[in-house]
Order: sequence, then structure tokens, then C-alpha cells
Amino acid sequence: MEQNLSFDQLPTAVSQLSEKLDRLEKLFTQKQEFPTVEQPEQLFSIDQAAEFLNLSKPTLYSKVSRKEIPYMKRSKRLYFSRTELMDYLKAGRRKSNAEIQAEAENYLKNGRA
Repeated sequence: MEQNLSFDQLPTAVSQLSEKLDRLEKLFTQKQEFPTVEQPEQLFSIDQAAEFLNLSKPTLYSKVSRKEIPYMKRSKRLYFSRTELMDYLKAGRRKSNAEIQAEAENYLKNGRA
């Protein structure tokens, strides 16, 4: 569609936009009708977890023995949940200077609680 429309072209342009909007609305409602399929929990072996975390196997075994990392044990095998490992990684996130500054300003603005 052209950028500069004349007054005479406006009804056609509005009609085309309306048709496109109707198609988008249909696509959106169709997508909502099909619920997302719940993915089963993905479990990692020690090798997969070490690769996922970019750690060596001895380092991962060390973290398990110190109970620093979430794991499951069945007989002699260790298993790691992908979501728990992601949570573990996210828990170690450090705030940026901008985030710390924004929190300080918010704290000062709202008064000392």
C-alpha cells in the first residue's frame, strides 16, 4: 500500500485495512481455540546437565555433594530437571547498576519503609 494516499483512495485503503484486520482476528481466535500442549518435564543425565550448565562433570559432582544444585537420585543415577536448573541459574543473577539505581530512587521517592 502506498504511503501518501489521496482523499479519493481513502475508502479503498480503509476497506483493505479492515479485511486484513478481520484475517488477523480470525488467526488470533483460531490460535486461542487450540490450547497449548503441556510439555513433559525434561530430565537430564549428569552428562547432559554438565553440558547444559557448561560445567565439567567433576565440578557438577562437587556441587551435588555440597547440595548447591537441585538434583534427583534413583539408585546410583543422578537426574536433573531442566526447569530447576534454569531456576538455579536465574537465582544467581546479579542486578545491573541501572537496576540498583532505579531501586534506590524508588526507595527514596516512596519514603523509607
